[in-house]
Amino acid sequence: MKALVTGGSGFIGSNLVKLLLEEGHDVRVLDNLSSGHIENIASYIANNDIEFVAGDVRDADMVARATENIDVVYHMAASVGRQRSIDNPALDSTINLVGTVNVLEGMRKNNVGKIVYSSSAAIFGELKEPSIDENHVQNADSPYGVSKLAAEKMILSYSGIHNITGICLRYFNIYGNNQRYDAYGNVIPIFAKRIYDNEKLTIYGDGEQTRDFVNVSDVARANYISSIKCNETDVFNLGSGSSITINKLAEMLQEIAGIKVGVDYKPERVGDVKHCKADASKIERKIGFKVEKELEEGLVEYMRWYHDICVK
Repeated sequence: MKALVTGGSGFIGSNLVKLLLEEGHDVRVLDNLSSGHIENIASYIANNDIEFVAGDVRDADMVARATENIDVVYHMAASVGRQRSIDNPALDSTINLVGTVNVLEGMRKNNVGKIVYSSSAAIFGELKEPSIDENHVQNADSPYGVSKLAAEKMILSYSGIHNITGICLRYFNIYGNNQRYDAYGNVIPIFAKRIYDNEKLTIYGDGEQTRDFVNVSDVARANYISSIKCNETDVFNLGSGSSITINKLAEMLQEIAGIKVGVDYKPERVGDVKHCKADASKIERKIGFKVEKELEEGLVEYMRWYHDICVK
């Protein structure tokens, strides 16, 4: 199989590239390195294990060339995050929606039959149920959630019109190796940085808000398995099916690091989701995928990686 991974130098993309190589597949990466890190895939490039294309999904001609002679596209290139999208909604929409259209057009022109798309639980907005399945009302309440939902709908339309199989994986909170600190990013690397900088952790609200965390190794495996086993257009939640409070997360990370920094509570931020947990039974039922890495194991592994790679 010849795979194209857009955003393949990024946190999730680089983990998928690693898995695809381990499974014996040919890999092409398209990335403009705006948020990814070349060191995540540098050894693969140096050893000619992958083909690296420096390019942007907003460049339709570049994307058309990158999709030549490809069997499946894993579309991970994105502008990620609620606050980032609020600060720059035009950039968010151009990358996430127009970029996806460019990928689909490249696939259409080059007769590529399958795309696995990295979507987000942000499409749901504020959750109405304690555990949500794929049929939960889609009431995106940020430009990011809207752009990811619009891209999903675009993939579904191309599936019907151009006979492209589109698989949309709706990520919940992903963490793990190769995830570096980003002020707009996930709470786990933000907490890791502050712990190793010996600074108090900032929690907005009372800390009793809950999140569903899933390790990037499971996410990479879900992408791969769905591309192999799913031969019809579909959407799947991708989470652990369990959740913990941010207070408990802060406690666990400090214990793992062996560094107690304490917590600074600040007012709750407008628009933040209070509780979030995936019903991920559909993906297990339809393609046999189930999360394997327990949160504590994954956090220990991540904090070790973060200390070794990111602490100066």
